[in-house]
Amino acid sequence: MPRLILGSSSRYRNELLSRLRLPFSSVSPDIDETPMPGESPEATALRLAQAKAQAIAANAPDALIIGCDQVATLDGRQIGKPGNHENALAQLRLMRGREVIFHTALCLLDTRTDAVLPLQLDNVQAFVRFRDLPDEELDAYLRIEQPYDCAGSAKNEGLGIALIERIDSSDPTALTGMPLIALTSMLRHAGVQFFQE
Repeated sequence: MPRLILGSSSRYRNELLSRLRLPFSSVSPDIDETPMPGESPEATALRLAQAKAQAIAANAPDALIIGCDQVATLDGRQIGKPGNHENALAQLRLMRGREVIFHTALCLLDTRTDAVLPLQLDNVQAFVRFRDLPDEELDAYLRIEQPYDCAGSAKNEGLGIALIERIDSSDPTALTGMPLIALTSMLRHAGVQFFQE
């Protein structure tokens, strides 16, 4: 088993990767996450996931490096992390009763010299319909969970699930920030075995 490195400081992604019961370390990549002019949300997510993995690869030979990025969109417009209560409330007001698409991009970079697939990329979408809730409930939710570091201002793995009416995705973990079904496929292609005695 080569070294496995998660290119993220996200506690959500660390928790998700821990579910696979593989030893790994986490390194926070230092990259500019600004979307390029005219870049589609999917292209932004894929580019940033790859950039995060490549930023770590420079100092990580013989490793499998995971890069992830998520871009939320409403009516084709990107929705970022709110950062504070006021921005989060504005996001939730805008999204209530509507569908938001979350593009969760995943990159597995294999820096071993004999790598069969040096680079694997995928984008898994989650289509999320938010409930049409009054301002008072949205404000109360934000004060309880304070999801200011989450694109879309709601933690589906926490109380934020009460804001959501429906989730459609091929991978239920994609919305939380790292699609584990896609990742386990990539890791298998890289020779990782999950069920060893």
